[in-house]
Amino acid sequence: MRLLADPLRARIVSLLAGEALCTCHLVEETGARQTNISNHLRVLREAGLVETEPCGRFTYYRLCPEPLEALSEQLAGLARQARATRDDSRKRPC
Repeated sequence: MRLLADPLRARIVSLLAGEALCTCHLVEETGARQTNISNHLRVLREAGLVETEPCGRFTYYRLCPEPLEALSEQLAGLARQARATRDDSRKRPC
């Protein structure tokens, strides 16, 4: 979740959800500097959210759905637990 808290990184992830893009496309779409985009892509790649695909002298980036699905399932589990706690009015006595 921390990775997606950065607005530019969240925008990159959103763009990559729709199609594989290279750095030049992301620079064009976001208006950010190439070095900034590259740093964010490196972080996303190291976290396993993005995979690369060489294409000639360019590298395309593609979003990996599995880590996002795992995060979604964790958040859904927390939401279910919070709903049950709220509905049961559970609270720890002081």
